[in-house]
Amino acid sequence: MKTLQYFLLLAFLGILVIAVTSLPPRGDVTAPVHQHVNPAGTLVAGTYFIQHAYEDTKTPNMVTVILADYRAFDTMGEVIVVFAGGIACFFILNVRRRKP
Repeated sequence: MKTLQYFLLLAFLGILVIAVTSLPPRGDVTAPVHQHVNPAGTLVAGTYFIQHAYEDTKTPNMVTVILADYRAFDTMGEVIVVFAGGIACFFILNVRRRKP
């Protein structure tokens, strides 16, 4: 069993090394992350959000536009997870022990 664990760990490490070595150099301006148009010819999502934030929503604050309009379902999910964690902590810390 230990041999299998070591083999899987070594395989994962190999995949990680291959992935890291295939990344573009730091600060490379030709890297895909710095492009404004993807290979299909359309705007990258971040570029679209920046260029069309006010036209799409008529809200002057770009952060509000991205969090409340473009990423509303994602933000709602994050809020639900934080709320559920808070409620769980409240119930765990508020448990009263019964006297025997």
